[in-house]
Amino acid sequence: MSIHYDQSTRTYHLQSGNVSYVMQVVKDGYLAHLYWGRKIRGTAIHDMMPKAFRPSFNPNPFPEDETFSLDTLPQEFPGYGTSDFRSPAYQVRLANGTTIAEFKVAGHRIVAGKPALEGLPSVYAESEQEAETLEITLDDEAAKLRLVVSYTVFRDSDAIARSVRIENRGGEAVRLQRLLSASVDLPHSGFEALHLWGTWARERHVARRALMPGVQAIESRRGSSSHMHNPFLALVTPETTEDNGEVYAMNLVYSGNFLAQAEVDQFGSTRLAIGLNPFDFEWQLGGGASFQSPEAVLVYSGEGLGAMSRTFHKLYRTRLCRGSFRDKERPILINNWEATYFDFDAEKLMKIVVAAKELGLELFVLDDGWFGKRNDDKRSLGDWFVNTDKLPEGLDGLAARVNAEGLSFGLWVEPEMISPDSDLYRAHPDWCLHVPDRRRTLARTQLILDYSRQDVRDYIVARLTEIFSSAPLTYVKWDMNRNMTEIGSAQLPPERQRETAHRYMLGLYEVLETITSRFPNILFESCSGGGGRFDAGMLYYMPQTWTSDDTDAIERLKIQYGTSLVYPISTMGSHVSEVPNHQVQRITSLTTRGHVAMSGNFGYELDLSKMSAEEKAEVARQVQEYKDIRGLVQQGDFYRLLSPFEGNETAWQFVSADRSETYAIFVRTLAVPNGPLARLRLKGLDPEKNYALKGTDRIYGGDELMHVGLPLPKIEGDFGSLAFYFAEV
Repeated sequence: MSIHYDQSTRTYHLQSGNVSYVMQVVKDGYLAHLYWGRKIRGTAIHDMMPKAFRPSFNPNPFPEDETFSLDTLPQEFPGYGTSDFRSPAYQVRLANGTTIAEFKVAGHRIVAGKPALEGLPSVYAESEQEAETLEITLDDEAAKLRLVVSYTVFRDSDAIARSVRIENRGGEAVRLQRLLSASVDLPHSGFEALHLWGTWARERHVARRALMPGVQAIESRRGSSSHMHNPFLALVTPETTEDNGEVYAMNLVYSGNFLAQAEVDQFGSTRLAIGLNPFDFEWQLGGGASFQSPEAVLVYSGEGLGAMSRTFHKLYRTRLCRGSFRDKERPILINNWEATYFDFDAEKLMKIVVAAKELGLELFVLDDGWFGKRNDDKRSLGDWFVNTDKLPEGLDGLAARVNAEGLSFGLWVEPEMISPDSDLYRAHPDWCLHVPDRRRTLARTQLILDYSRQDVRDYIVARLTEIFSSAPLTYVKWDMNRNMTEIGSAQLPPERQRETAHRYMLGLYEVLETITSRFPNILFESCSGGGGRFDAGMLYYMPQTWTSDDTDAIERLKIQYGTSLVYPISTMGSHVSEVPNHQVQRITSLTTRGHVAMSGNFGYELDLSKMSAEEKAEVARQVQEYKDIRGLVQQGDFYRLLSPFEGNETAWQFVSADRSETYAIFVRTLAVPNGPLARLRLKGLDPEKNYALKGTDRIYGGDELMHVGLPLPKIEGDFGSLAFYFAEV
């Protein structure tokens, strides 16, 4: 790990793990991008930028050098209006009404460790020895503005963390209209764009297509990172697979509106960028004020998508997620939602708890319906007081009964929402996001509390503190079930209304920081109608996310497979639910449902008390199996073997850090008559070690399992699955 600056060539060379990232100051202060890719020594990289004369339609800032044009220069943080016609990384409207700004390098500093970002989530270093940070200062003297562009490299990671701070060093207010977190100009356009898309109950499907001339973008305008597009974009070479080829990936550590795009220009170079969505955004920056962009994590892999994923996984699992549960094995839970919905009382819940105890489960989670007059989804959000008609002994009384059965107690909340039919709304109708003289559009019969307001945040923190202190909670599921409309705040002046969506996110992060710090022994899981806010920003506060409201095992193959491109398995909530499945009405075996759900943070979402003796025996077996392998699943290295997007079969694998054990899952969606004899080739093992297949007397060499492949037994019927657990002998 090192950051080098060569004064003679004005070159910055960042080296980390297997990666080099090189920049150079050219002419009188322009910061050019030279290289991002496999680690190099950097002997002559400063002299390897191609130059060419272009027509007058690519202007020349320096008449004496017709080979220099900002419109063709590969740049680190480009602007618009001073001769670069491509998409800019920043745009500022000055007091005179113009949007022309031009930043030149004024200096830099290199510091040990990684400074935190004020008010925003970010990856972190636990010691100054494991990371190093370069801060490059760029000034626009005429506008009295400063940019500080930060790059952090890690001793044990191929990732680079990048962010930007803008400072108004003058006396006049300016309006920030665009500030992305990262922009990189790559020297060619021979890439395919890979991203994750979907909708509610069908999140993070993999999309891949060849780049074309022009801008190809994904974004969210919904006030959250969204079910539709995840804040992740990668450029891959056409031959890239799981194990081979080049990948240039960016992921934004942010939970609100974002933009990620690749622009292919007229000369075949590609500008890859990510950051806050400039759509409907503006930020008034007064004299002496500053604005911090969210952080982008950049990952290069020369060994395919699998290596990219494992870089993201390790960094996020160990240096993004925080708290006492970061490295702990997560409990096996039972959630009552699909078992009871709103129709429950303490006695009905306890029948589920007693059954869960008998089957070896560890945590009971009480979902929606425990507060206010919440007998359906049309009322009471915001009224965070126990419904004593359902729970006459309160949360504490129910928790005591649950604890007496040997299970921990968890709770569902949705603290960002307010129902029009609630005491809170009747007392404070201006506390929701709204615009005067416009309708207040409902979704799921609810509105969104205005977290840009300090009084709203203080109220929520106070209520949650009282609730979470009222019972021995060990788990909280934090839900958010709609996107933003009529985005306005009653407390912001007209000139700041376009700040509302980002101020909401800053307010949410403040609340989450306060609550999670106040209750360090609670495992928090985020949720937004399932995976509508599955992003790195939320993982900074809550180390796991409910992956999707769709619990069908076959649908989950694509959802969990796509999610794994960026996010660690330890962050994915995955449960066994009833059949016919409540989302798609599909019937799959309990075994297959178990295998898919055990490939995440495992649990159940059904009425255990109504299961047959045979079903209970299978659940008990699954619970014990997961206890045997959950450390491997939650903390091991993850390998994708067969893609559900490419065929009828899906497989993935977990390997321990020391390569002494592995657990693999294989699922065949539809039965094939008279089909081929299949083998499953594993990955990540030690070719010199021998591995015993649990439950048999068979022993295989690691080289045989990886290069020959494990013969697969016949699977009867549709939606069948197999699991294999090997340990070193």
